[in-house]
Amino acid sequence: MVDAVAAEWRKLRSVRSTYVVLSVTAAFTGIVLLLAVQMAHIWDGLSAERRADLLLRPLQELGGWVASLCMAVLGVLFITSEYRTGMIRTTFAAFPRRGRLLAAKAAVIGTVALVAGQAVTVGSFLGTRLVIGDRPFPDQQGSIAHELPSFVMAGATVPVFALLGLSFGVLLRSAAGSIVSVVFLWHVLPLLVYHLPHPWNERIGSVLPGGLATQMAGLGADNSIYGDLLSPGAAAAVMLAYAIVPLGLAASVLVRRDA
Repeated sequence: MVDAVAAEWRKLRSVRSTYVVLSVTAAFTGIVLLLAVQMAHIWDGLSAERRADLLLRPLQELGGWVASLCMAVLGVLFITSEYRTGMIRTTFAAFPRRGRLLAAKAAVIGTVALVAGQAVTVGSFLGTRLVIGDRPFPDQQGSIAHELPSFVMAGATVPVFALLGLSFGVLLRSAAGSIVSVVFLWHVLPLLVYHLPHPWNERIGSVLPGGLATQMAGLGADNSIYGDLLSPGAAAAVMLAYAIVPLGLAASVLVRRDA
């Protein structure tokens, strides 16, 4: 297993798309900080009444939201690039135990996504707080120590999207189809669910992956397309299921299907 993980880590580092995706992820953190500078200038020009309606947290959460998509795309490319080039046959010849091979890929992409997710989510939060300085935004009254755990929790959910991308890549063996499926689950499906009749929009929205991080942190879903009906423990269990169930299905298909 150690050899399999080492080999998959070397593969990930040898593919140009890895650096492209990680660069886009890092660059978006810079975009968030630039938007925070703009919001600080807007704040300075508003009256006291209008400042009460200007919220910073949606901007702070944007980094982790985009990081989830980027890492899902990286998870897709991690496996579909081998199918595209035919390298998958060599991989199966070197590691005949395909279940173990998929576990090694999941360990590598999950670790990379965890590091990247934490860097983007925590970096976006701390960077925006540094940019706004002592401006009393209405949703920034808590201390950094009080707010930080929720962003750490959000960063910890990013690997789930990477594993979803990996699973879709194994099941579909198509980069385009897998990325479209991830985007549908990541953003399109929540928008469709949001327009369902009440209470189904809130019930289904509560179990969608994009809304689980805030529920795990015990936060509400105000001004969100998601629901907030789950307890932190239930939300964590659902998030874990999003990682394990598709990966288990992918492993079952990978073992039975020809390369």
